[in-house]
Amino acid sequence: MEGFDPALSFGPQVALDYDVESVRGDEDATAEFLHSRARDGTALEFAIGTGRIALPLARRGTPVDGIELSPAMVEQLRAKPGGHELRVRIGDMSRLRLDRAYGLVYLVFNTIGNLLTQDEQVRCFENAAAHLAANGVFVLECRVPTAPSRPAHQYVDAEQVAVGKVVLDVCRYDPVTQILDEQHVRIGAGGITLSPISLRLAGAPEFDLMARIAGLRLVERFGGWNGEPFNAASWRHVSVYARSSPATP
Repeated sequence: MEGFDPALSFGPQVALDYDVESVRGDEDATAEFLHSRARDGTALEFAIGTGRIALPLARRGTPVDGIELSPAMVEQLRAKPGGHELRVRIGDMSRLRLDRAYGLVYLVFNTIGNLLTQDEQVRCFENAAAHLAANGVFVLECRVPTAPSRPAHQYVDAEQVAVGKVVLDVCRYDPVTQILDEQHVRIGAGGITLSPISLRLAGAPEFDLMARIAGLRLVERFGGWNGEPFNAASWRHVSVYARSSPATP
C-alpha cells in the first residue's frame, strides 16, 4: 500500500480503539488453551498489544512476558489491572531476543501477517524456536486466507450498516507478494475515517514449511480454541509446533 508504514499502523488512536474493535469474545477460551500448553508455567507473547490474551492468561497462573512493536499499545496494557506486572520489551517480534527460555511462545489473531515478507515470517518462527525451552511449544493462530479466491483479487465488504454509520472493508490482494492491502472506511455524522493495514497472507502448509526451516514440527492443529477439528470448512487454524529434536544445551 502506497505510503503505508507498519510502525505507525498501531499508533495512539488505534491503541485507544483496539479493545473496542478487536475483542472477539474468545479470550477466555484462548487463555485456557494456552494455559494448558505452558509446559513449565512460563509464556512469551509475540505482539502482546493491549494484553487482550496475556492478562487473562496471567490470571490463570501462567506468568507472561511480551514483545510489542507499538509503545502506544503497551501504554494501554499498563493502564489495565495487572498490566504493570507483565514484563514487556519494545521491539520487532521477529528479531528481539529476550534472556530466558519459555515453555510456551504464542502469536494470535493473524498478527504474523504484519510481517510483510516471507523472510520476515520465517525469521519469526526462528525467533520463537530460539525462545523455547526443550519441551516448549509455539502456538500460532491465523485465519485461512480467502482473498486469493476473490474475483479480480479485490473486494468491498459492508462490515456494518446502521442508521448513522457505515463501515466498509476495502481490500486489494497481490498474488505475487501475497500482500493484502486493506482499508477500514468508517462513514458517519462526524465524517470519514480511514484505518489502513497491509498483511502478508499465508496458508497453514506454508507455515508448516516455515516451522521446518526453524527446526520445529507440527504436533497439533485445530479449527479453534475449543479443540474444534481443522477441516475444509475451518475459517482459522490454531497450530501447535514443538522442536524437531531436543534443544542443544
